[in-house]
Parts: sequence; structure tokens; C-alpha cells
Amino acid sequence: MRIALLSWTLSGCALIGLAGCGAPTPPKAEGGSDNAAISAPAVTRVAPDNGAQTPIPDAASAADAAAPAAPLSCAADIGSAAAAKRVAICRNVSPATHPPCNAANSCAMIEDEIARSCALFDGQGDSMPECDPAPKSMAAAVAVVQRYYSALNARDYGVAWAQWGENGPPNQTLDKFQAGFAGTRSTRVTIGQLEPGDGGAGSIYQTVPVTVDSQLQDGTRQRFVGDYVVRRVNDVDGASPAQLRWHIGQAKLKAAPTR
Repeated sequence: MRIALLSWTLSGCALIGLAGCGAPTPPKAEGGSDNAAISAPAVTRVAPDNGAQTPIPDAASAADAAAPAAPLSCAADIGSAAAAKRVAICRNVSPATHPPCNAANSCAMIEDEIARSCALFDGQGDSMPECDPAPKSMAAAVAVVQRYYSALNARDYGVAWAQWGENGPPNQTLDKFQAGFAGTRSTRVTIGQLEPGDGGAGSIYQTVPVTVDSQLQDGTRQRFVGDYVVRRVNDVDGASPAQLRWHIGQAKLKAAPTR
């Protein structure tokens, strides 16, 4: 199916029909329903050492699409030496008893643990030098979108799903989420010009403009433009560490002409 990666719908609004869905509106409160949220195409790789986004080779073959492969290890993705540096940073900041700081895991999983740990200890004593970007910064909000695509590229759908928050994308089980990418071979995502975020209802919202250039398993090329809205609770008393972290709240993409 040529538009397989557009097959997901939420609140009765299909992604392919975005033009008629209206602009995304922030949820009323953290933990409430993100009824306007929609899942977006995948998959890109973010260059691990400088955060730059680069085109990627084909991430999966037709056989991969038919039978989901194991996540790509960080060592295989960026090389043993670079992966070891990531693991060392992860181990320096992670409080987990059995941390995912292992080069056999995807780079996205390691990076997510670093971000989780930095957010957990944010504001408690001196900041850790490994916590760059700062957990509450605009750059950290952008990193969520980058990590989302890094996880998808590595076929680590659990980590990608978790970038939408503790319960994943609204109305999306992990199995359904993963199935939505079966027909996608590769995708390149470019981050657009950022504007300062907005606050409301106890949360902070950061809009992240994106351009998505994708290729399906049959070679079809597609382009989408739009925004992610990344959100976090604005230091509200009683908020959980997970709520205080940036996570994807909404996405709105529409088809655009390919070059």
C-alpha cells in the first residue's frame, strides 16, 4: 500500500487528510487526552556526535518489513568506540540498577536513559556536565524529536513509542504503532526554524517544525511538512519525573510536492 505509513488515525482524523483537521491545539492539562495528536512518518538517523541530521542508507529490506528485526545495536550503528563513549556518559548519570547503558542496545535507548537521568536530577545540586542540552531547554525539546527518529531507524519501536510519554501516542498500542512502519524503508527529517515555546495550563509547549522526506519499500518517495508539539509540565507540585520531561504531545503533517 503506497500510503502505508499514513494509515494511522486518531480522533477520526486520518493523517492523509491533514488539510481538513485544523491546527493542533494544546491539551488542557498534563495527563489529559491529546485528542488532536497524530503519529508521523519515520525514519531518520541523527549523527551521534554533533546532533546534525544526515541522510541514511536503506534501513530495511522487504524481508525486514515482513519479519521485524531486532533493534540495531549502538555499536553496529556508530561503531564500537563512539558507542563506548555514549555508554560511559550514560553510566555516569544513570541511577538505574540494571541500566540500559550497554552498546548492545540502540543508541536511542542509551540517549533516552541519559535524558531521563538528567531530567530526574535537574535542579538537585550542581548540574552534571554530561547533561547537555539542559533538560528544560529548547534544544532538549528538539532532541526528543531527533531521538524519536533515531529509535525508529534502529527499529527500537519501544523507545520511539515512549517519546510520546509514559503511555505512548494516544490510542496507539505498541504493536499498532510498530505495524505502522512496516512499509517504510527510510526517511529523512529536517528541523526547521524554531520560535520560543508557549506556556499554558501548567505546561510548556515547544513547536518543532519538520520536513519529512520518506521512501517506501516499493521505492515511492513522499514528502510531508508540518510540526511536532513537544510538551512538559512546568514544575507543577506533585508532577512525576516523567511528566517533567519533554515528550511529544501532538503532530500535524501534510503531504507536499517532492523535489
